[in-house]
Amino acid sequence: MFGVWGIFLKKVEKESLLKSFLLFFISQSLLVGALFVINYQKELQTLDEQIFSKMRICSFDLRCTEFGIDFVPKKSQELYKLYKKNNELSSYFTLPGSQKNYLKIYLQKSAYDKQVANLRKSFVVEFLLVLAVIALLSFVFSVYTLSPLRNALHLTEEFIKDILHDFNTPLSTLRLNTSMLVEELGENTKIKRVQNAVQNILNLQSNLRAYLHAHESQKESFDLSEFIQERVELLEFNYKDVKFMSEVPQIRVETNRDALSRIVDNLLSNAGKYNIQDGKVYIRFENEQLIIKDTGKGIKNPKRVFERFYKEQERGIGIGLHIVKKLCDELGITIALESELGRGSLLRLNLHNILKR
Repeated sequence: MFGVWGIFLKKVEKESLLKSFLLFFISQSLLVGALFVINYQKELQTLDEQIFSKMRICSFDLRCTEFGIDFVPKKSQELYKLYKKNNELSSYFTLPGSQKNYLKIYLQKSAYDKQVANLRKSFVVEFLLVLAVIALLSFVFSVYTLSPLRNALHLTEEFIKDILHDFNTPLSTLRLNTSMLVEELGENTKIKRVQNAVQNILNLQSNLRAYLHAHESQKESFDLSEFIQERVELLEFNYKDVKFMSEVPQIRVETNRDALSRIVDNLLSNAGKYNIQDGKVYIRFENEQLIIKDTGKGIKNPKRVFERFYKEQERGIGIGLHIVKKLCDELGITIALESELGRGSLLRLNLHNILKR
């Protein structure tokens, strides 16, 4: 049921659909199950009453083939009551003209168990049919409740795409004019700040574009060592006072290359941006983990860095690592951060799910 729909849904939509389905299905199943149990107990009671009624009728003419008949001495038996013992169901009646014996009518437990089994079987079949109907209704209900979410996500994505597209013209104008100013005035601290700000906006634009696209199904196989070296060479030019050192063996991964580029670029960029003078960034691979360690300023609240808009520095808007976390979740990569103020940070990317075997 979810298979065909799953092809067209995004991860958050799949999660929302599944949770809505389970919530409705489980709640209704428990309610219906409780009603079936109560009804089953009543049906068992009705079956016992029917058996006793047949025994009572049998006590008048003794013309009954399904029951056994016997005469037992009077003791402490209670008349006109159904007894359930290990091997039989029995009831005792008065015997006209006898002061010493009771009439005992009984049913073998095996015959009784057979009737109970048939009753239980019919209830199970009915319950399964009702569960199938509940599952169908749950799916329809889930799809119905998902529609507003899908529409809202679609409108949000279209809005972001329009904004990103509109960024191109002013950003191109800024880059062109800052380049002209550099040619006229030479290197200038204020111009450099403008260039850095423009670059930050371009990075954010790239991150948002990468996040808007579905990466899970767009996989390719490539060498991790060459990939890391390529990303380092692109970034180290921007951080000339930071040394990047990579010790990643030749090992292949299979995932979306563009999404992984966004993840690694963000992490390496932060390691360079918030490092100390003549700082270092170490990149290595061990125990199926890509480890990025820097000698930077450290982070005060490592557990909060992946929250949207959380930041501890004046630079940036606090969305880069949030997008990194989202992309990692999409690719099946587990990310963990350890940090200490004044000592630097260490990031672990568990690549178990994307390693090529």
